[in-house]
Amino acid sequence: MQDGTPQTPSTSEDTPHPRTDWQDVGQRIDQLVNLVAPEATEPFDRKLVAELVAAGLKLLPDGRNRGELKLMTAAMKELRYAYRVFGRYQHAQNITIFGSARTPEDHPDYTACVEFSKRMAEAGWMVITGAGDGIMKAGHVGPGKAASFGVAIRLPFETTANTVIHGDEKLIHFRYFFTRKLMFLSQAKAVALFPGGFGTMDEAYETLTLIQTGKSGMIPIVMLEGEGGGYWDEFHAFARNALLSRQMIGEDDTALYYHAKNPHDGVRHVLDFYRNYHSSRYAGDELIIRVRRRLEDEHLATLNTEFARLVKSGQIRQGGPHEYEDEYLDLPRITFTHTRRDFGLVRRLIDRINALDAS
Repeated sequence: MQDGTPQTPSTSEDTPHPRTDWQDVGQRIDQLVNLVAPEATEPFDRKLVAELVAAGLKLLPDGRNRGELKLMTAAMKELRYAYRVFGRYQHAQNITIFGSARTPEDHPDYTACVEFSKRMAEAGWMVITGAGDGIMKAGHVGPGKAASFGVAIRLPFETTANTVIHGDEKLIHFRYFFTRKLMFLSQAKAVALFPGGFGTMDEAYETLTLIQTGKSGMIPIVMLEGEGGGYWDEFHAFARNALLSRQMIGEDDTALYYHAKNPHDGVRHVLDFYRNYHSSRYAGDELIIRVRRRLEDEHLATLNTEFARLVKSGQIRQGGPHEYEDEYLDLPRITFTHTRRDFGLVRRLIDRINALDAS
C-alpha cells in the first residue's frame, strides 16, 4: 500500500459514554503498552497501538453484538499473523498472481503461468497466490515452495492448499476475503493476471480501482495467458467499447495494465517498471517519487512539458528526501505538488522516467 504523511488518529468520541473515564483508561493502556513492549521507542507507533486497544475496549459500551465482535476480532488476528509471516521476508520483492482455480494442468494458461513464475523467481522475486489449484498452483510450481507464499481462503468446497505450498510456514489461512485481499496487494510490488472467473475479475477490477483512485501504490499489472488465447483481448475490447467510449474511464486509465505477448514479455514488463523507478509516497499533496538514478536536467524539462496536467502548483523537480521520510534516504527524488487526479497519467509519467533513464 502507498504510504503517506503520518496523521494523528482522532480520539474523540462520536457517542460519549459519561460513566467511563476514558482519560484514566488511556493512562492504564499506556501502562500496559509499556509493560508489553518496554523496548519500543517510537512514540507514534506506541500511540497507534494504544489507540487500537482503546478502540477495541469501546466496542463494549458501544453495544456491538457478538457477530460484529467476532468479525472484528478475527479480522485483526488474521492481519496481525499475516503481517508477521510476511515480515520475516520483508526485503523480498513479491508478485501476486491471480487466476482460475479450475485451470487444468495440461492447459496452455497453466503452462504459461509456470514459465512466468519460474522466470520471476529467477529474477529474484517471490510469488504470492491464493494457494489453491489451477493457476494458483502453477504460480507455485514455477518458483517452488521456497519462493512461494500461499494466501488461502477457507471455503466449504476448498479445504486444502495445493501440494506445493501445503504445510509450509508461508501458507496463511484467511476467513475473510477482505483481509486476504489486503495482503495480496499490500505485500506485492507487481500483479499478474491470468484468465479466471468471477473471483479473478473481482481481484482484477479491485486492483485497477485501487490504483486508479490513488488508494494503492503504483505497481505494474500484467495480463497473461497461454498461446492461442483471446481472453485479455476481449477484456481490453470491453474496456474500450463499453467503458472508455462512455467516458466511464479515461484513455490514460488503459495504461494501468499491460497485455503481455508471452511469459518472457510479461517478466520484461515487470522488471522494466523498476528500471529506474523505485517507489513513491505522499507528504500531503506532495508526490515523492524515489528513483535509482538522477535524471539529466533536459529530461526533467521534458517531464515538465509532457506532464504539466499532473502538477497542481509549481514544477516537477529533483532533490533529496522529504523531512517526513525515514526510508531509502540515499535515493534521489522527483517531486511535485500533485492534483491527486489522473493516476493513469501518473503511470505514464513513471514509464517516461524509466524510458528517459534508458536513453
